[in-house]
Amino acid sequence: MSTEFTPSRNENEYFARLDAELRKELRERADAERAQRIAADRNKCPRDGTSLVAKEHNHVTIDQCPTCDGIWLDKGELEILAAGQSEQTGFVGNLLNIFK
Repeated sequence: MSTEFTPSRNENEYFARLDAELRKELRERADAERAQRIAADRNKCPRDGTSLVAKEHNHVTIDQCPTCDGIWLDKGELEILAAGQSEQTGFVGNLLNIFK
């Protein structure tokens, strides 16, 4: 007499649901780790990999490398700086004209 175990439909659904929940949790954890790595890399100088230092200039936070003195701006920050100096002609105004 052979007794073969055949799972019921409810058991299959239960384990499939557990498997899906586990995969979702693992995916969320991997996404969070990837976001942390990206955030850590974002605060590094593209030239030499040194951690950037945030400084405020005309109410805009800019990132500056203490090693190579490079200045890095996020999207839209150059326009904000230029708008603040619209009456004056200066470095930022000249720099904006280069990109137009």
